[in-house]
Amino acid sequence: MCSFQHSRAFFFLSIVVFALTSYINSQPEPIYNYHYCSVGLGSLEQANDDYLSNLTVLLDSLSSKASQNYSFYKAISNNTGIYGLFLCRGDVSQYTCQICVSYVSNYIKTRCPGKSAIAWYNECMLRYSDINSFGVPQTEPHVFMWNAQNNITAPEEPNFGALGLMNNLRDKVLATEMLFKAGNMSVGNGNGFRYGLVQCTRDINSTQCGNCLQILIEKVQDCCQGRTEFRIISPSCFLRYANYSLIQEASAPVLPPLPSPLPGKGNERNLTQIAIIVTTVIILILVVSLCIFLKVRKRKPKDYFQELNVKSLQFDFGTIIIATNNFSEANKLGKGGFGAVYKGKLSNGQETAVKRLSMNSRQGDLEFKNEVLLVAKLQHRNLIRLLGFCIEGNERLLIYEFVPNISLDHFIFDPTKRAQLGWERRYQIIRGIARGILYLHEDSRLRIIHRDLKASNILLDAEMTPKISDFGMAKLFVPDQTEGSTNRIVGTYGYMAPEYVMTGQFSVKSDVFSFGVLILEIVSGRKITCVHNGEDREYLLSYAWKNWMEGTATNLIDPTLRDSQITEIMRCIHTGLLCVQKQPVARPNMTPIVAMINSDSITLPVPTQPADFTQSDVVSDTPLQQDIGSHVTTYELSITELYPR
Repeated sequence: MCSFQHSRAFFFLSIVVFALTSYINSQPEPIYNYHYCSVGLGSLEQANDDYLSNLTVLLDSLSSKASQNYSFYKAISNNTGIYGLFLCRGDVSQYTCQICVSYVSNYIKTRCPGKSAIAWYNECMLRYSDINSFGVPQTEPHVFMWNAQNNITAPEEPNFGALGLMNNLRDKVLATEMLFKAGNMSVGNGNGFRYGLVQCTRDINSTQCGNCLQILIEKVQDCCQGRTEFRIISPSCFLRYANYSLIQEASAPVLPPLPSPLPGKGNERNLTQIAIIVTTVIILILVVSLCIFLKVRKRKPKDYFQELNVKSLQFDFGTIIIATNNFSEANKLGKGGFGAVYKGKLSNGQETAVKRLSMNSRQGDLEFKNEVLLVAKLQHRNLIRLLGFCIEGNERLLIYEFVPNISLDHFIFDPTKRAQLGWERRYQIIRGIARGILYLHEDSRLRIIHRDLKASNILLDAEMTPKISDFGMAKLFVPDQTEGSTNRIVGTYGYMAPEYVMTGQFSVKSDVFSFGVLILEIVSGRKITCVHNGEDREYLLSYAWKNWMEGTATNLIDPTLRDSQITEIMRCIHTGLLCVQKQPVARPNMTPIVAMINSDSITLPVPTQPADFTQSDVVSDTPLQQDIGSHVTTYELSITELYPR
């Protein structure tokens, strides 16, 4: 059954699937303008589950009416006190209207968890509220919008008569049933034409529409004097002005052609053929799906981690909105490759760091799920802790513990702040990082190679306990796997092991190399990239090795640590040099490294020369992405970890 011998059937199926996919992908996406949540539209209360359930019914109703060729519709959700309406722009096709209303209906709840909201798009607007404002013209809130580029007229000819055109359209719209009017005017001195359009929601009458537009027109002088393109939008009316035509052709979309019916019995025969084809396609889809399922199930490798129950970690979107003050700029901690990070405070007083994946993030649902499952299993006091996650519509949020002391590099590389880190603190940080790496390599059920250990990825909590963060470049190994290879080198120069930089080979020894660099940085207070020695600039590993060989390793110690335990410091320098040896086989694993750091009774082997980097090879703390020769596939899982700054 699953031998895939029916090539013609599958060829036909592939054509059908390709046609359907092409058609679906060709659907236009509405152009976003602006949205407001509960500002001047209704109560500021948080929507409860019952309200959200009734709101879903209302939005489904609005979307349904758009699909029935309504360009405007207002509704109340089953007498539950939720009022909603949508309005499509008067010049767009009914098909475009349907697409826009359906899109906004799905979008608006994810952005506004309260009891009222309004969203404006190029093609339509939609609003809802727990207050009945039908028939009441509203110009608040209103939004000014303009194109910042090439949008200023000559001072002596401001607007080219924008006010005149807007007033003319306002007078004409009052006589239209749709409360929509577009037009243009000629501009003197060979400057061509200017175009405008105005529209009102049809829950208000023509007189109210005129008054609403008049208020917006009066605001033109305040916001848009001298601009050749602008728009002002409000809940009950809007206007637009530009130096190009604003009218869209209200034509229906071109749908895939259906077979032409033949007269007489041929018509019935044709319908029968269509029914047979459709049935065959459905059966083939089911057969292919079943075969793929069985094939994948049969080939599925041993799963080295079972999917834990993470339902208890799921946060309600409304809770995060409140915790972050609706993702306010004041709460923004920073922005990474997959989205922004915000400080939040839960109802129980716990502070959090919330990573909000951007809408156009390359991280999909599967990767997000894998990240939650993996990071949730990594429970160790020296790893950043995942508190939970949130999925709501297009929103994907990761909630982590908040660490107030930022990262290690803010202390050890700062001439003033590094004095706050005496040797006891630094020794505690070194041991904590070692324990965290040991957990990743040996003690957790999953073997994880971090690949980007560096000072800026070591976060410090209130007690200065180190927390390894930023697993965005990590690789997941199955328990019996010892090394892997990649053709895409990612990481930070200076911290990367030489075999990884040159050939793409990585293993637990890659992290050991990075840890050795960290030890030398923490002891010296100097960056890996260079050491200032008078006018000379020297690579830290070369500097450390030269002083080690000359018996002057104390030159490497931060001057602020002169009165500290010199024996412990020298032992850490010795361990660091063992970690950065050129050959991976010469570097110890994390288990003996932890023992070396914590015990003075273990005899340390003599280190060999570290990797031979020249100054030109080293770029200051610069993340690297490069492609090299061959590629060997490894079992890997990409993780995006939070780095709250």
